[in-house]
Amino acid sequence: MDISNLERIGETQWEIPRQGEMRVPARIFATEDLVRAMDEKVREQLINVACLPGLVGAALAMPDAHWGYGFPIGGVAAFDPEAGGVISVGGVGYDISCGVRTLLTGLTRAEVQPRLEALIDRLFEVVPCGVGSEGKIRLAPDRLDEVLVDGARWAVERGYGTPDDLAHVEEGGRIEGADPACVSDTAKRRQHRQVGTLGSGNHYLEIQYVDEIWHRPSAEALGLREDDVVVAIHCGSRALGHQIGTDYLQVLGRAAKKYAIPIRERELVCAPIRSPEGERYFKAMACGINCALANRQVLTHLVREVFAEILPRAEVRTLYDVSHNTCKVETHVVDGTPRRLYVHRKGATRAFGPGRPEIPAAFRRVGQPCLIGGTMGTCSYILVGLESGERLAWGSACHGAGRAMSRKAALKRWTGRKVVAELAHRGILVRAASYRGAAEEAPGAYKDVTAVVDATDAAGLARKVARVRPMACLKG
Repeated sequence: MDISNLERIGETQWEIPRQGEMRVPARIFATEDLVRAMDEKVREQLINVACLPGLVGAALAMPDAHWGYGFPIGGVAAFDPEAGGVISVGGVGYDISCGVRTLLTGLTRAEVQPRLEALIDRLFEVVPCGVGSEGKIRLAPDRLDEVLVDGARWAVERGYGTPDDLAHVEEGGRIEGADPACVSDTAKRRQHRQVGTLGSGNHYLEIQYVDEIWHRPSAEALGLREDDVVVAIHCGSRALGHQIGTDYLQVLGRAAKKYAIPIRERELVCAPIRSPEGERYFKAMACGINCALANRQVLTHLVREVFAEILPRAEVRTLYDVSHNTCKVETHVVDGTPRRLYVHRKGATRAFGPGRPEIPAAFRRVGQPCLIGGTMGTCSYILVGLESGERLAWGSACHGAGRAMSRKAALKRWTGRKVVAELAHRGILVRAASYRGAAEEAPGAYKDVTAVVDATDAAGLARKVARVRPMACLKG
């Protein structure tokens, strides 16, 4: 990105001042190197978002931002329904509630290493992964409706987890407002055997160890120590979420014309929050969030079963579960007054600071855990939210490394077989549903996650707590 078009307002803050049809400014949180590496489309898309009605504060981009459909991935925007605010498919994304759940195992790296290959091989057998993968759970439409309303609670009530899991999931495992009647039959049909599956693309299940700790009080609150082994699950709402996005792109496209909302990019279509179309999309999207929470809960159960079989001493507990790609109704203080806002986080993580009632009691004094995925060949990070992040970005942080090149470009540069072999040479075991997927997700196709996380920490969006490194990865 050409930084001459930006106004630098801090070491890690850049602003696009109001111009033309922009109703508010746009801001990017990143170091100069990260901004220069961003594609110019990020700037263009932020300007488009800043033109939407009812946007409060500014259109925001996190340090991992890159081009997306409508909003940039790594985009955050809060809309006030009482000021004509809108809800947008592009502000949520197609993979609704794609997110990360991290599990503690109670084991050390030394304890796991001798059984690592058996562990990842068994996970590869048990966890369905890859394009169109299906699990053992078959759900008729009425049973699927229960999932869409109750989320992870549905799974726990049927034995796929424990109440303690729910206490460590955003929203307690279930977001309010879901209405399956707002989800198409096509979306439901596509999902009937996909609860408990990993999927494809950038989704993964990774065995990691805690490599370094930066903030010990937070690490202690989260139950993290050096050399602890953890498991990260990255996946979302599968076909259902994608179909909801596809369906409502049409609905909100018509709504934008009906309500005369000027749209500068097709995927930015939206409807007033207080409109029949906007309300139906929110209810359908909430179904997508609950579907994703149930999906990660069932996968947690499968991981527990495999650890019990291979390493029976393990005590697998949920550390936390965070979603990206959501629109949530939250209270934030604006000019000294609390307001209920619809906060879109598209490829961004909620990262509330200490004291917020939405945070589990065990973590409330240190802030909400924020789980940042790297690549299968690099490190990942665990952070906690800060009060300053609430002021700067509605309590939001980055969500991962962020792609540095397209999947098509990655396929031209790497072969999956070679990627897997090189990682094995470094001691990282990879089991992939396809070599094509491994090539598309080659570590070199992503930005430097450390630079992204350091910028997030420096900007005051979230505090760096611990770094984890991969031992073995199941790639969707």
